[in-house]
Amino acid sequence: MPIIDHTHAPEVAWRPNYRRWDLAGPQQGVNCTLATSLLKVGAGAPLHSHEADELIVVLEGVLQVRLGEETHTVQANQTIVIPANTPHGFTCIGPGSARTLSFYPVPDPFAHTTYLEGIPPEVFRDTQTTSKTR
Repeated sequence: MPIIDHTHAPEVAWRPNYRRWDLAGPQQGVNCTLATSLLKVGAGAPLHSHEADELIVVLEGVLQVRLGEETHTVQANQTIVIPANTPHGFTCIGPGSARTLSFYPVPDPFAHTTYLEGIPPEVFRDTQTTSKTR
């Protein structure tokens, strides 16, 4: 069973001022995905949905989160529970950076993601993917 040293996790090209590191997934022999992210003020994810559930734990900072038609302010020590196919997006609203931990119960949650606003993360822009933009 692997033990993951977060200081050596591979960084994934994501979005400007939004850094992401994959901690666990198929490469570690599991059929789920765990990642940590660091977002500077103003950075975030545009409105999108996944075919799988998603859990986002806010470890530090404050996010403004859109879940369906609702908007919430989420801070450290709170968890965002996102059921499959729920449109969601978020932005770090400060005053400082936000650090999150994201869990998906599938090995590749972005293989079946629909972007309702904006564009996919950098890592998916130049590769074949089933991520869609409406």
